[in-house]
Amino acid sequence: MERYINRTREQPPYDLSDHARRIHDRLTIADLHADSLLWNRDLLLRSHHGHVDFPRLLDGNVSIQVFGVVTKFPFGIDLKNLSLSMDLITLLSAIYGWPRQTRRDLFQRAIHQSQKLEGMVSRSNGKLRLIRSVKDLNHLLALRENQPGMVGALLALEGAHALHGELSNLKKLYDSSFRIFGISHFSGNEAGGSAHGRDKGGLTRFGSELVKMLQDLHMIIDLSHASGEVIDEVLEMAESPVIVSHTGVRGTCDNPRNLADGQIRKIARNGGIIGIAMFRRTICGKKIEDVVRAIRYVSDLVGVEFISIGSDFDGAITAPVDVSGLPFLTEELLNQGFNEDQMAKIMGGNALRVFREVLPGE
Repeated sequence: MERYINRTREQPPYDLSDHARRIHDRLTIADLHADSLLWNRDLLLRSHHGHVDFPRLLDGNVSIQVFGVVTKFPFGIDLKNLSLSMDLITLLSAIYGWPRQTRRDLFQRAIHQSQKLEGMVSRSNGKLRLIRSVKDLNHLLALRENQPGMVGALLALEGAHALHGELSNLKKLYDSSFRIFGISHFSGNEAGGSAHGRDKGGLTRFGSELVKMLQDLHMIIDLSHASGEVIDEVLEMAESPVIVSHTGVRGTCDNPRNLADGQIRKIARNGGIIGIAMFRRTICGKKIEDVVRAIRYVSDLVGVEFISIGSDFDGAITAPVDVSGLPFLTEELLNQGFNEDQMAKIMGGNALRVFREVLPGE
């Protein structure tokens, strides 16, 4: 199933210029979104399908990988008017032998995937490290100065539907190491509307309470997939930077899932970051050049300080490269006139700034 769903247009090994490789190896790279925990692979081992595993993260010189946790996913995506009557995760949980309670309980699906990551962290001999705080982040980066074969991992939930309308479940997710929280996914939920949903409404009363609690817990709010009203209302409430972890922009790819210019400006005023994804629906193309086209658009509109990468690797997409091919993104940024300081911000520096501003200190 995954060989069919998560494809790569260009297969490794990848060949790029020595100059681009030297620059890439000096960067601290953070990817804001990959759905690798969904699939039946041990991410500590190299695989020849899918997009992300620990050996390929090292090949791509990735310091921080955010792992998204999906608890509902539709068969057949209509970006304009989506329903979730057919759910892929129900099928996966049965095929992959997830615990029985995950067959219908979305919250338990989130807990199961967090436990899956924690199990890999415990088996990695210190090479894969969970990041729960600024202290964890700084410790990892200090260790990588002399021990580059380490990767930090953050857990992110996609969609408040997994809370089952109970704010108490948010604290349970926090205690299970989640530090990033997406309000919406492919349909509206108890908290607010989705860019793909039928009504595309704003925050509910529950959603407003959720946003306040997320800020109290120092969790990063993710507005990927959120309706325009939810984006506006969260930004009015936000006291710290938000992220849009994996998206495109309407200026280069006009569809309801992508950000309009006004939304990009509001996110920049908030100090937030926009993670440019790496698949056709977000970039209206199939190549790394199309990713950089979206990056250039945001840079020209608001500046490089508000751009990141959010690949959506392993998210049922066809990507130009897998994670070991991220040096090609550095090379194309170089080809398109970005200097090394700008590349350092785009490839990870901006993400590190937001992590340090929002996450709990310890």
